[in-house]
Amino acid sequence: MSAPTPPAESSVYLQALWHDAQGNWKEAHELIQDLPDKNAARIHAYLHRKEGDLWNADYWYKRAGKTRPAGTLPEEWEQLVKAFL
Repeated sequence: MSAPTPPAESSVYLQALWHDAQGNWKEAHELIQDLPDKNAARIHAYLHRKEGDLWNADYWYKRAGKTRPAGTLPEEWEQLVKAFL
């Protein structure tokens, strides 16, 4: 996390989560928003939840086949990273 860029070999999912952790929500969103798969939808949902747009987040959780988690945003971020490692 201390490197100036995400590791080159990391997936687009992990790159988006790296940018989010660096405080660059916009870059994370740009990487994910146009990808059509459920993994991208899951991260897209998390990003909109973090933004506070719960209606939009719930739409993306549904597209991912998930429901909005009850835990904190940091807990969800950690679960996402573990899922994509």
